[in-house]
Amino acid sequence: MNRILRPHGRGRFVIFCDHASNHIPEKLNNLGLPDAELARHIAWDIGAAGVCAELSDIFDSPAILCGTSRLVIDCNRQLDRRDLIPEEVDGTVIPGNQNLSDTQRQGRIEQWFLPYHDAVESVIVGREASGVPSIALSVHSMTECLAGSARPWQISLSSYTDRTLADPMLAALRRAGDITVGDNQPYDLDPAMDYSTPFHAMRRGLRHLQVEFRQDEIADAAGQVRWARRFADALNEV
Repeated sequence: MNRILRPHGRGRFVIFCDHASNHIPEKLNNLGLPDAELARHIAWDIGAAGVCAELSDIFDSPAILCGTSRLVIDCNRQLDRRDLIPEEVDGTVIPGNQNLSDTQRQGRIEQWFLPYHDAVESVIVGREASGVPSIALSVHSMTECLAGSARPWQISLSSYTDRTLADPMLAALRRAGDITVGDNQPYDLDPAMDYSTPFHAMRRGLRHLQVEFRQDEIADAAGQVRWARRFADALNEV
């Protein structure tokens, strides 16, 4: 089930986490995967939900957490993309996603993709109706190593053409000089691929940020709190 934390929070942010959970609905039989695979980064953004919860508390802001694994359907992919329902991720074949019919793909969209985005929309629309301005904050995490390539960035911001918040946030995060901060590394914000920030924020003209935390930094509760607070400090400075 999708979760909404502080749905009536009056803080400035609307926080959403597309890959908060590694849950596979029972009827999909783990997509044919062992539990060990579902614990890996291929199934979810490890630690991201905890960071969102802490940021929600710090800012008294709503946070919407997707309750379904990205392996069932990736809620941050455009609907026409093949990897909306991935058949292989980081060398792991997903048996339950092979050769799906158009009807099966549409069924997953209706059961798990749309309800999550409807939840995000309900929060934003409700704030608009109440005259509460919003800044969209999309929270992700990245594995520390992919396909043998190490990621040196402990935190990274992904942006497209609007860098209104990204540039001052990069400066604030880098100011202390004790961490490695990525700028569109390893991922940029691509409206042809990404769905959530383009749909919920960019089409409305909302200010927005998309952040990636490295998973080894936020793998436990202490790391999640530490990085959420550091990110919040930078946000407050900006």
